[in-house]
Amino acid sequence: MSRIRQSFFTRPDVIEISRQLLGKHIFTKIGRSELTGGIITETEAYAGPEDRASHAYGNRRTRRTETMFKRGGVAYVYLCYGMYPLFNIVTNKSDIPHAILIRAIQPTHGIPTMLRRRRKIKLDRSVACGPGALCLALGIDLRQNGENLSGDKIWLEKRNLDLGASQIKA
Repeated sequence: MSRIRQSFFTRPDVIEISRQLLGKHIFTKIGRSELTGGIITETEAYAGPEDRASHAYGNRRTRRTETMFKRGGVAYVYLCYGMYPLFNIVTNKSDIPHAILIRAIQPTHGIPTMLRRRRKIKLDRSVACGPGALCLALGIDLRQNGENLSGDKIWLEKRNLDLGASQIKA
């Protein structure tokens, strides 16, 4: 197992990075909470300026999207419908607003903490499936917007799980 370095995120192909994130592990240790994390099982790539679904379509630069224009390897967290935090990973070099929404994980670490955060009794698919549920389970909120992903609050690791192209659905 090894932490994923910033150079992984600063490459230009957001779709390829999105595919390569599948099977990687994401971990959080926010505040005094215990370590939580899991295997990334679903991602969604946004190629900023030319992607109509991106917050930065047409290089739209606002207070909310400013994080997307940073150098790859930081968290872009925003509220959806003013209620649910959603976690994205900024990619590419500075001033190219690419990002990858992490949509779901398979929990592996800190499951009791995730269950408590999600007000669940048992582990099932709904605990961290869906970008809002994932953030709640991992303890991610707006305070992590702009967080460097090589730090000690949120980070990604490559473990012994490599997915082949035939295992990935798009």
